[in-house]
Amino acid sequence: MKPHNPGRVPTDVYLSFVSSLSGNRMTLLVGVIVHAATCLAIAAKTQSFLYLILAAAFVLVFGGRMAIFWQFDRVDKERLSYAGIQHWERILVAGAAGTTTLLGIASGYAIFFLGDGFAELACIAVTMATMVSVVGRNYGSRMAIDLQTFSCCLPMIICSLMALDFYRGILSIFLIPFWLTTRAMANGVREFLYENVIARREITVIADRFDTALNNMPHGLVMVDPENRIQVINRKACELLKIGDPERLKERDLSAVLRYGARYSFMDSTQPELILRQMTQVADGKLSRMLIHFPEDLSLEFSASRRPDGGAVLIFEDVSSRVKAEQKILHMVRFDALTGLPNREYFSHLVQDYLNKHPKKRGPVAFMVLDIDEFKHVNDMRGHITGDHLLCAIANRIEEQARKAIVGRLMGDQFILFFPHAKDMEALDAEVRRLHAAIQGNYEADDVTFLVSLSGGFALLESDAFAMEEWSIKADLALFESKSKQRGGIASFEREMDGRYIEQQKLKADLREAVGIQGLSIAYQPMFKADGSRIECAEALARWVHPKKGAIPPDVFIRLAEEMGIISDITRFILMKACADCMTWPEHIAVSVNLSARDLRDADILSVVSEALSASGLGPERLHLEITESCLIDEPAAVRAILADLRARGITIAIDDFGTGFSSLSYLDTLPLDIVKIDRSFLRNIVEDDRRLKLLRGTVNLARELGLKIVTEGVETTEQLALLNKYRATDLVQGYVFSPAVPAQNIAILSQSLAGGPTPRRRPKVA
Repeated sequence: MKPHNPGRVPTDVYLSFVSSLSGNRMTLLVGVIVHAATCLAIAAKTQSFLYLILAAAFVLVFGGRMAIFWQFDRVDKERLSYAGIQHWERILVAGAAGTTTLLGIASGYAIFFLGDGFAELACIAVTMATMVSVVGRNYGSRMAIDLQTFSCCLPMIICSLMALDFYRGILSIFLIPFWLTTRAMANGVREFLYENVIARREITVIADRFDTALNNMPHGLVMVDPENRIQVINRKACELLKIGDPERLKERDLSAVLRYGARYSFMDSTQPELILRQMTQVADGKLSRMLIHFPEDLSLEFSASRRPDGGAVLIFEDVSSRVKAEQKILHMVRFDALTGLPNREYFSHLVQDYLNKHPKKRGPVAFMVLDIDEFKHVNDMRGHITGDHLLCAIANRIEEQARKAIVGRLMGDQFILFFPHAKDMEALDAEVRRLHAAIQGNYEADDVTFLVSLSGGFALLESDAFAMEEWSIKADLALFESKSKQRGGIASFEREMDGRYIEQQKLKADLREAVGIQGLSIAYQPMFKADGSRIECAEALARWVHPKKGAIPPDVFIRLAEEMGIISDITRFILMKACADCMTWPEHIAVSVNLSARDLRDADILSVVSEALSASGLGPERLHLEITESCLIDEPAAVRAILADLRARGITIAIDDFGTGFSSLSYLDTLPLDIVKIDRSFLRNIVEDDRRLKLLRGTVNLARELGLKIVTEGVETTEQLALLNKYRATDLVQGYVFSPAVPAQNIAILSQSLAGGPTPRRRPKVA
């Protein structure tokens, strides 16, 4: 890069070149002494007065230049513009040119006028020496070089030519190449220095940018040489490791610096060696990253790479926030958000971890499941917030009483516990029962006292036989056993429970297969007018005859179907078959089908009913749908909407088993009902107990006031039938007094046989 034009040169570089014209002032002093002394020597030898004048002129010019230098030194150079710098360049060059002009005059006069060999030699020698120094002192200004060489050489050339000496003329012409060479040398020096100044300036800018980037990056960075000495370290690294100022740490041994940090800051004494060891492993590719936890909740993640010279670059960042977030997420994944207890998955991990840590330990362990009795009533009566607070209180007491046991929340209102190794089965059994007894009793939640009982089931086993899923099932079987016997009880797993469980699972599989191939059948129990003169309707009842076990009671396989979630498939089968069978009966006879709670959880039942009516051609007025109070517990508003839609289509809606729930009377007014079916429990002892008869009559009268039709279920004896007719306590009668459940074809036969008059069946009273 050649600064041919000062305007192309950056201001600071141009100023440095011009400033060089006022430098090396000691050489100027030496020069003026030599110049003056030479002139005085020539004056003494030749008796030339001119050289005395020249000696004085050299001293005056030197003084003037010193004064100019002093003024230039006082100038605020940071405020100088290009024009100002050029102005000072001209002044400084003019002073330098004054000295070389005097030298040129002295040399030319000696050549042409004096004709003295000493004078010529002395003047030319001093002039040439001065010209050589011009390159070193005035390289910064092309103007200075040109003007000084011109002012030196021109007088000598002119005077040599004027002497009319051939050889002197030849020598004088040789001054022109000297002039050009001197000029080229100065330009070369100036260009070389200019390029180096620019390069240094760029390096400085790059270094400043690198330093700025290095010290503002969010990561700590340490670069070490093969001997582990610090070559580069940024401010963030010092802040994170708390090891002082970066400038003081260069060329220090990294291990010594880290040990110093461990001694005087927050690091543990073992961590410096850990950092160095793992840094080597990361740099060599044995580890991808390393995460080190420091005191004060600081977590740093390190990565390193090996340099070609054997050194390494270590980069690390503060990941404390990320680690805390990960720990929080991990806690959310592992622990129940409400109670803070381990969830099922993490509970399994804790149990397995315990067993892995004690592989050789012998002795029995226990697995226990706890279930809060009738917890749903708390949510129904007090709301879910109070229910949640009660759950937390129960969980806290279980943890307090658990001692060494591992406690977790299974789901809903169930908890699981694992009791570690005990000396013997008896001691472990006693510990399990102690905990179960300790957690029964009163609990406070939202200023309300609740008397809480928990049913428990547990299994005792040797630790080498433990399998989480298998023994969870065994504890569940024991829990089921305890709940079936008494509320708040506890039961230990027995082998017979396992057999019953396996048998039940087989029965479920057989039931699923039977439903899949439509292997169920339907029996119909007719509903007669109260005087028995006519069949008005027949209730469709599912029947299942197992190929090996024979007839399975409906209450057994219907409960299994509800547990398995296939009850809606049974409902669909019954609806389709019942509507088709009803089409074979006299037109005045309707068919009644029971709906389960699961059927009414969504609006799919609407399409199923429509499909059954459409496929069979049965009119909607001949289809009755029966629901129980349990159907309304989960989502009463949604159930009401579905029932209203069905009733709007002309289908009759009946409430079954009326009188067995807690709030049956309120449903008579709020539900879209047509028929109330009085449960058989109302008929118990009505012949002997006048109060029960009055209760039945009151319920019937209330229903009739609401415009509802009455069907009485479970009428077994003629005495019961006589009382019902005496007090007009029913519209339709369903029971063995007239007929048990019969096949579909028998309904038409029974209806035809009634033409000759009803014949009540006399059956013993069924309790």
